[in-house]
Amino acid sequence: MAALDDQGIEDAAILLMSLGEEEAAEVFKHLAPKEVQRVGEAIARMRTVPREKVDAVLERFHTVAGEHSTLVADNDEYVKSVLRKALGDDKANLLIERILQGSDVSGIESLKWMDPGSVAELLRNEHPQIVAAILVHLDHEHASEVLKCFGERQRNEVLVRVATLDGIQPSALKDLNDVLSRVLAGGDRLKKSSLGGAKTAAEIINLLGSSVETSVLDYIREADADLAQKIMDNMFTFDDLEQLEDKGIQALLKEVQSESLVVALKGASPTLRDKVFRNMSTRAAETLREDLESRGPVRLSEVEAEQKEMLKIVRRLADEGQIVLGGSGDDQYV
Repeated sequence: MAALDDQGIEDAAILLMSLGEEEAAEVFKHLAPKEVQRVGEAIARMRTVPREKVDAVLERFHTVAGEHSTLVADNDEYVKSVLRKALGDDKANLLIERILQGSDVSGIESLKWMDPGSVAELLRNEHPQIVAAILVHLDHEHASEVLKCFGERQRNEVLVRVATLDGIQPSALKDLNDVLSRVLAGGDRLKKSSLGGAKTAAEIINLLGSSVETSVLDYIREADADLAQKIMDNMFTFDDLEQLEDKGIQALLKEVQSESLVVALKGASPTLRDKVFRNMSTRAAETLREDLESRGPVRLSEVEAEQKEMLKIVRRLADEGQIVLGGSGDDQYV
């Protein structure tokens, strides 16, 4: 499922409420935890929806609009029922508590369903090695958001340990407090997982933003210059888009909305802008140039956010084999 903005989340919520519990549950099964939470929260907030809004959303998905703008009688019960059918009672109950203003939940698996601030608060007083062992289980974007909630020193110490982690034995997790201990039930019999390492650290650092990225790498370089270099070898920054082949740029441009591209390129070098222009039609390139010139100043945080989204698309396309990133020394050609 493509990333959704606030309007997209609202439209998705209206559509799912129109589909009914069984069909909506099938859709929820394919969403990531963050997407489930955002759509679920939108459903829980809704009471009535203007008929024209329902019609517009349903038309977009080629379905027939319902007769009433009030979609379900009890939103809270609808959310609970759909999530339980989609995720099972255990995961659904964890998320329901978050959506409907319940209490925090526990366990490494549970952390995937919690907002970054809550995860950071839960782990704030743990040893950096323990925090690293937990974060490598999370989605990289989720882990980066958690790290942003830490102070600079703690964040750096955790990332050093992420980068030097070559796997996790269950015994390494036993120092966690009781909130996380149930994850280790039978853990001694578990097989070592291939988690952590320089590549994992690089992917998390990529999502932290340029100022934090510099601080982390400087800290790691002082402690271990070779490790810092390994991490840098695995990093792919926005400026590195200049090294992509033309077909890679073309594949990327097919996936990026024009508005997002304009904001991201506000912080791009002239060389990268020219490369983008060269891989567009003459008309599209001219439109993009005009949009860039007419767009006023944009907050750095907004530029970095859009650049991060583009980098996520790049990594996905690389994983799918549609593009080749530079620096992949293990790649062989025949």
